[in-house]
Amino acid sequence: MKSPDSYSIGIDLGGTKTESVLLAPDGSVLLRKRRATPLEDGYHAIVSSVAGMVAEAAAEVPAGSPHTVGIGIPGSVDAANGLVRNANSVCLIGRPLQADLEGLLGRPVKLRNDADCFTMAECRMGAAAGYRLVFGVIMGTGCGGAIYLDGEVREGPHRICGEWGHVSVDPLGAPCYCGNRGCVETKISGSGVERAFFERYGERLRMDQIVEGARSGESRCHAAFGTFLDDFGRCLGGLISILDPDAVVLGGGLSNIDELYSTGFERVRQYAFHDRLQTPLLKNKLGDSAGVFGAAWIGAS
Repeated sequence: MKSPDSYSIGIDLGGTKTESVLLAPDGSVLLRKRRATPLEDGYHAIVSSVAGMVAEAAAEVPAGSPHTVGIGIPGSVDAANGLVRNANSVCLIGRPLQADLEGLLGRPVKLRNDADCFTMAECRMGAAAGYRLVFGVIMGTGCGGAIYLDGEVREGPHRICGEWGHVSVDPLGAPCYCGNRGCVETKISGSGVERAFFERYGERLRMDQIVEGARSGESRCHAAFGTFLDDFGRCLGGLISILDPDAVVLGGGLSNIDELYSTGFERVRQYAFHDRLQTPLLKNKLGDSAGVFGAAWIGAS
C-alpha cells in the first residue's frame, strides 16, 4: 500500500502502443507519454522499452519521495511460475516479464491484466464511478473482463477473475486458441466475427465493414451482425444472471458500436434470468486513456 506522499507510475503495454503516466500524490498528471510497442524486435526489446519508460517517469519523482509502479499487460501472470500466459502479444507468453523488469529497475512492480486496469479506471473516474459491484468488459480484437468490488479489482487465486472471454458457450463452435471451442471471444470479438464471416461467405471483411454493411442493408452483413448482437446478449445475459452486478461498463474498439446499447441490450434482457432487468450498460468515458491510469492505481494498491 502506498504512503500518502507516494507518486504512482502506470504503464499500459498494448499491442501497438505503450503509454506511461506519472501521478502526483494528489492524483494530478505530471508526465504522460506514448511510444510504439516494438513487437517486431521481440520480447527483449519490449522489456527494454517498458523499463526505459518507467525510468523516465521515475526521474521526474522528487528526490527522496517514494513511488510505485503498475503495469497493465494483454495477458496475465501465472501465480505458480511467474510466467506470462494468454497474451495477445504472443512474444510475452512463457516469459518472466515481472522478474525481468524488476531486475532491470531494481524495484518491485505490479503486473495486471489490461481488463483489470480498464475496469479500475472506469470505476474510479469514468462511466462506472459510484457503483459498488461492476463488471468491466473489453471487446476488441479479443474479449476480456474484470470484476470491481468495493474499490478493488478482484484478481483471484489463479489470477483469472472475470476472464469472461474464455467461457465456452458453444461446444460445437469455432476453436479458440485456449484449446476450447465456442468461447465468448470467438463469438463477440472483432476477430471472431470476422473469422465467422469468412468461413460462411468466403470473403474477408473487417468488423467495421461488417457493421457498416449491416447498417446499409447488405444481406450477409446484416445476418452476421444480427448473430453478433444475439451472441452478445446471450453471453452478457448469462454473466449478469450469475454476478448480478450494479453496472456493466464496456470498453475496447467494439464498445463504440451504438447498437450494443439498444438492440444488443434488448438481447441481454432476453437472456438474463429476470423479466425486469435494470442493470445499466455503460459506455466507457475514458477511452484508451483508461488502462494507463488503472495501472497506476493498481500499482499503488
